[in-house]
Amino acid sequence: MAFLGNPAVTGAVLEKYGIRAQKKYGQNFLIDPNILGKIAEISQIGKDDLVLEIGPGIGSLTQILCERAGKVIAVEIDRKLIPVLKDTLSEYDNLTLINQDILKCSLTELLEEADGYKSVKVVANLPYYITTPVLMYILESEYPFECVTVMIQKEVADRIQADPRTKDYGSLSLAVRYYSNPVVAAQVSPSCFIPRPNVGSVILKLEVYRQKPVVAKDQELMFKLIRGSFNQRRKTLVNGLKNYAGLDLSKEQIENAIEKLGKKPSVRGEELSLSEFAALADILT
Repeated sequence: MAFLGNPAVTGAVLEKYGIRAQKKYGQNFLIDPNILGKIAEISQIGKDDLVLEIGPGIGSLTQILCERAGKVIAVEIDRKLIPVLKDTLSEYDNLTLINQDILKCSLTELLEEADGYKSVKVVANLPYYITTPVLMYILESEYPFECVTVMIQKEVADRIQADPRTKDYGSLSLAVRYYSNPVVAAQVSPSCFIPRPNVGSVILKLEVYRQKPVVAKDQELMFKLIRGSFNQRRKTLVNGLKNYAGLDLSKEQIENAIEKLGKKPSVRGEELSLSEFAALADILT
């Protein structure tokens, strides 16, 4: 089988099937062999692993994953790409193709074969419009993934890795860090894709925690406080939480809790760390 991940072969496959990148799916096909190999290396894929790939496209990365992993389950939303994948990856008997929206899949049912493998890992090339929903769906499932390695736009990675008191810091930063340790493993140029996107991308590896870095008595309340504090970013934490529809707290309750946390009444949500949001939730529980 010819190596799929180069411009010539990718172009030939797309032409053969009359495939054009679908804007509604945010499709950009990777054509850089070095980047494709690097994704598999960063994920440390081995024969003891079951890999869940989201958005295989024409199979350029899937091909490498099948060579290295014990089993690959590839979920592709675009039904037009299924016959392409069946052709380009026909020689691999360790591959299962699923034509479905990953957000509508039951991960437990999808990965029912996982018991025979040492670990389960997620690999994905995620378009901008669906990056946050997919990441949170994967992480909030609490499925025991070892790691999640994703190609995403640099802008999203910056938000995920942002620290308190910075403009990119927000609920996404806190949510991802509650479930995992995010590490930018490589920068990826727009020239590595066809069609060429207007922005740079990164390979982000999320090392999923077995034990959370903070423990809140009421996890649901903690995330409501996080969402409420960034819902009206420019307001103080008191006003942001008081005006958030997801919370039923009086201004006095909030002010007292913030005082017990050791913060000034004028503090904003962007100044609080994950551990401080957990502590605030415990005070209000």
